[in-house]
Amino acid sequence: MRQLTPIKAIRAKCLECSGGSSNEVKLCPLVECPLYAFRLGRNPNIKRKPLTPQQRARASQRLAAARDQAANV
Repeated sequence: MRQLTPIKAIRAKCLECSGGSSNEVKLCPLVECPLYAFRLGRNPNIKRKPLTPQQRARASQRLAAARDQAANV
């Protein structure tokens, strides 16, 4: 069995707690839970840098190529 990263393990625990519903995880009212801030599978302490227009264009091209490849399979 593959080991989960801590963030993925928290997400799995939140899904288990919410009966397997990702929407219920999103709407979780238990703000006192120590896992609450991490429930969506992201670390809220990591600040993400915005993409430059060039990075956004390259990412868009990669996504389009991946979609084309998936459609041809």
